[in-house]
Amino acid sequence: MGAGSLRAEGARWAVATPHALATEAGARAFGEGGNAADAALAAAAVLAVVYPHQCGVGGDLFALVRDPDGKVVAINASGAAPLGIDPEAFRAAGGGRMPDRGPLTITVPGAPSGWAALHRHARLPFSRAFAEAIALAEEGVAVASSVGRSIERNLELILADPGLAGVFAPSGRALRAGERLAQPALARTLRALAEGGADAFYRGEVGERLVAGLRARGSPIAPEDLRAHEAELDSALAARYGDLDVLVAPPNSQGFVLLEILLAIERLGIDPDPVGPDVALLAEICRAASIDRDRHNADPRWARVQLGNLLDEGHIAALCDEVRAVSSGVGPTGGPVAEGRNVAGGRTGPTGPADGDTVAVVAADADGWAVSLVQSLWSGWGAGILEPTTGILLHDRGNCFSLDPGSPNVLEPGKRPAHTLTPAFLAREGNLAAALGTRGGGGQPQILAQLLARAVDLGMDPAEAIAAPRWLVHGMDVGRTDRHLLAESDAPPAALAALEAAGFDLVRLPPRSEDVGHAHLILAAQAGSVAAADPRSDGAASAG
Repeated sequence: MGAGSLRAEGARWAVATPHALATEAGARAFGEGGNAADAALAAAAVLAVVYPHQCGVGGDLFALVRDPDGKVVAINASGAAPLGIDPEAFRAAGGGRMPDRGPLTITVPGAPSGWAALHRHARLPFSRAFAEAIALAEEGVAVASSVGRSIERNLELILADPGLAGVFAPSGRALRAGERLAQPALARTLRALAEGGADAFYRGEVGERLVAGLRARGSPIAPEDLRAHEAELDSALAARYGDLDVLVAPPNSQGFVLLEILLAIERLGIDPDPVGPDVALLAEICRAASIDRDRHNADPRWARVQLGNLLDEGHIAALCDEVRAVSSGVGPTGGPVAEGRNVAGGRTGPTGPADGDTVAVVAADADGWAVSLVQSLWSGWGAGILEPTTGILLHDRGNCFSLDPGSPNVLEPGKRPAHTLTPAFLAREGNLAAALGTRGGGGQPQILAQLLARAVDLGMDPAEAIAAPRWLVHGMDVGRTDRHLLAESDAPPAALAALEAAGFDLVRLPPRSEDVGHAHLILAAQAGSVAAADPRSDGAASAG
């Protein structure tokens, strides 16, 4: 086990996550006779304890699950805005955009329903999935390096909330990496989930106490909001790239953006190497596809997201024409290149150091089961509110709504926001070729496209492909339409020069920066799977 790739000839299973203890939990689930769903579920529960700044009971979840017959199910466990929320009050407050954090950004947490939906494909009891997580929350765990850095950077935010301060800055001092982090209230919540399933959260005492605590803080969330929630099961969205079928979750996930990027690469016939001779065109494709996402992605129960049109040949051709026009210095209408409009309502300021907002888990076994799971709090530390009686840290996914009445993603009571979580599979001739996932906010499709290009087109070893330098247009933000680009400084100088020459506002990051996400990958082959975890995280890969 380690942060690099782990190859096992004839391996019957593989798992990779951003924290070694989560990977160990997944490996133990396999060892006890579980399948990939059991492994992913055990790892996801542990991550809710050991990576609390990035995910937890109070966040959302998307996953793809593949069964031995090759059928892929997309789990959408994203929650809706409270029925009692008042969009007009936001507009009256001025500013024209959603708040970044606080009680009004809290949407219904979907993660518990996602865990329950995933368990329908598992072999072991639901309670077994939470055993390690409960023990780690009760007995305490060493603060991971990523968590310690984020506590230090966000100490003011943490000290402002009694729930957060009591756990992560006891006696007013920030916990440091390596120190013991105990979460007894969260342990009680996880035990209630283990014993009572998702109903313990959405229809039981845990949810009642959570709602009471949040309403005291000014959130309009109510018991009926929790009771109305359930995870949605859907078919995966797919497109052809070379000899691969690329599968993603449909909207309100931004998964279709990955497909747009890949289809545009093929149509333009450019070199897909992320730091190769066509790097500037690749960045233009990512920029155009991100803007397209912000124009169209929304909750399909409220707004029609015309995926057939977005992925058809005509739309991809138009996107490629725009890329060519912008790369030649002329806007798509023949005039100067114009900046787009923020229609997603997300964060638009320059990004600071990455605080962590998301985790990805990938797992696969020789029986044909595979999982790509992504769960998140959105911002690092979510809404900045930890409800102390339950130990639940709440996400701020409502920040992703728009207040623009013309946007399909406009805030409405009971509506889910446009979402960034992008689990993905690759298949070849009906067989699983890869399971991949990443954190990275709005940049997740770009990270996955770069990872796919390196591992598939360039034939790189999975660990090498993940560790290689990355860049992100607009950073991790959603709703940006400028030419802001983050790039790790160990990228080839020629690639960085080409990006600057193309007019991108380049921000150089240290090598292996968390600002370009944590990606994880399993490549499946007859000789055995190869798993790799991102060295930018505290992660590990395991196979056996």
